[in-house]
Amino acid sequence: MKNLLVLSFVYLIGIGLLLIFNELVYRRLNPTGEITRKFAHFSSVLATVPFPYIFPSHWYILVLALLFAAVLFITKKGKQLKSIHGVERKSIGSYLLPLSIYITFMIANITDNKFIYILPMLILAISDPMAAILGINIKTYNGRIKIFGKKLNKTWLGSKAFLLSSFIISIIALFFHRGVFDFETFFLAMLIAVVTTFAELISWRGSDNLSIPLSAVAVLVLFL
Repeated sequence: MKNLLVLSFVYLIGIGLLLIFNELVYRRLNPTGEITRKFAHFSSVLATVPFPYIFPSHWYILVLALLFAAVLFITKKGKQLKSIHGVERKSIGSYLLPLSIYITFMIANITDNKFIYILPMLILAISDPMAAILGINIKTYNGRIKIFGKKLNKTWLGSKAFLLSSFIISIIALFFHRGVFDFETFFLAMLIAVVTTFAELISWRGSDNLSIPLSAVAVLVLFL
């Protein structure tokens, strides 16, 4: 119990230092808010991947998630932490991220399968920022996707990058998890990639922070 409380405190300090570093980079180097926001997203989500091997209960994750959400809410209202909040588009993604981590962890905890948490978090940490950064910053041979004549706030390059990276992450992770590379591994990796890409495609205002991992969880629960 004491060790878990210490680890929880270490995680809080670590995330706090990450946010401070991110803010200093934003103020000194003056990158766009999208870049620093996605860096914070990548590093913070990636840091949570070992959670199933550290915390035996979802209650620890709930407390961490609530504290993180409170920090985001306070800094948003106080017009601070512009490296996270300094984006022109309206987004609730920052608040959905701790909720997403908690729900995914709880499902993995209930099913007693750590992999159900690990793979969705890897996709959320890597594929989502990659798609956003490429989609926003590369304009050549790129454009917004249209479905039934309606133009979405997603780009072809961003969605392709998401699909490819999520497939690579899934097939590697599934190979190590199952210990065999066969048609089932390939099929499941492709299915996860397609489903999570679609979830990212139809999401808006940052709701992909919730829809991406939960769609991956649904596939894993049904087919793994």
